[in-house]
Amino acid sequence: MKWIRGLTLSRLLVALTFIGVFVMATRAPLDTDMLWHLRAGEWQVAHRALLRVDLFSFSRAGEPWINHSWLSQIIMYGFYAALGDVGMALYTSILATAGMVFVYRTLEGNAVVNAFVTVMASAAAAVFWSARPQMVSFFLSAVVFYLLWRYLEKDSDRLWFIPPVMLVWANLHGGFAIGFILMVLSTVGEAARWLFDEVLGGQEGPGFRRVGRLAVVGLVSAAAVGINPYGPRMILYPFHTVGIGVLQDFIQEWASPNFHQGQTWPFIWLLLGTLALAGLSKRRLGWRDAVLVTGTAYASLLAGRNIATFAVVASPVLAVHAQSWLDELGLRLHLDRRPPTALAIVNVVILLAALGAGAAKAAYALNPVLLLQAREAGLPVKAVAYLEREQPPGPLFNSYNWGGYLILTARDYPVYVDGRTDLYDDDLLRGYLDTYFAQPGWQARLDATGANLVLVEANAPLAQVLALSDGWTLGYADAVAVVFQREEPIR
Repeated sequence: MKWIRGLTLSRLLVALTFIGVFVMATRAPLDTDMLWHLRAGEWQVAHRALLRVDLFSFSRAGEPWINHSWLSQIIMYGFYAALGDVGMALYTSILATAGMVFVYRTLEGNAVVNAFVTVMASAAAAVFWSARPQMVSFFLSAVVFYLLWRYLEKDSDRLWFIPPVMLVWANLHGGFAIGFILMVLSTVGEAARWLFDEVLGGQEGPGFRRVGRLAVVGLVSAAAVGINPYGPRMILYPFHTVGIGVLQDFIQEWASPNFHQGQTWPFIWLLLGTLALAGLSKRRLGWRDAVLVTGTAYASLLAGRNIATFAVVASPVLAVHAQSWLDELGLRLHLDRRPPTALAIVNVVILLAALGAGAAKAAYALNPVLLLQAREAGLPVKAVAYLEREQPPGPLFNSYNWGGYLILTARDYPVYVDGRTDLYDDDLLRGYLDTYFAQPGWQARLDATGANLVLVEANAPLAQVLALSDGWTLGYADAVAVVFQREEPIR
């Protein structure tokens, strides 16, 4: 019974916290961008080569493609080939939980405070969690931040782990820019601390050496990023992506958060809670924390996909000020005492119940029948079956939202557009949007694509005007999708 008594309330809280994080991250893999990543991973595994040109569209066929997620795609395909939808859910859950483990290691509160902050941060970051290479960026951002935190808060110099991490990251996902953002904000914050606290404030401290060391590590990391199949130009790749105007104008994750949606509320709570407790506690908010929190909060208010980075950065700040405030109130909990045998058994029962509930929730989320129903409700499952059965002549003009699904499932029909916005660029994407929304001149733009088929949502503006247009006939329709065919195909 000795091992049972070792399950203190503190350890139980840690276990329950990470069971909760894992379950929170276990969700139905319905993101359509996941699917073109899987197809790319499948091709690379089958051909034992890096996919460097576009093979999946007819609008960019054969053109060079900077496939920045090539290594993640192979990993994702391995999960998918082995376990299907369950594998994709595990891919997401493992990386999300592993990232939050590194976040947890930066927290300096008691078990209750740390559990609360971890769950709150996970709920905020979950808006970013889906079965895509970006999960690698979440995990590695937590790793890089942990290494920076160890150096700046504990004077434990493990910064030279960062360049190898950045090298691997640059071959896994274009989100490696997050690592540089964290390094730049840390350097600016440390420089502000040195200037205002030491130089102007007369306080003793480590001097300027930390600023210089962070800058050197950042420069070495930039050189490390250049070690990838595309060479040093990968360093500038994130600027190219951010410069695509359609991303900010039309892609939800790149737009400012919609605070009328409940999924963004944990971000509000985390942001306001951090600011409130920083004000309530008598512990001073340092320059470094202030720069990191405000910098990532600003980025999150500009683009919702940055909320996960804010959650990583804000967590230790919220935890340390929450603990300081509780200490000032005289509220101290003793959760590390070994419990009596009877209470220890209760703890074990609670843990087993949590594991059972978590397994049940995950099984429900991944129920094959429910997954099929969800896909049929939001994807052109039956329309693709029609294309495969009837084989009408292409090319195919398709909805952007369904590009990934078509790449994986409708392999005889290269897409016009999909989630690879960096491949298509602004001009093609804006032309696509003008056509999809039936803006003036849509007929000429559609003809210019050479498409003989149109597959879009049943309520799409383009579907409404095609139904009234000469030269097009409705080949298939259901409540989700419609397929229009050109009466006289373009050769």
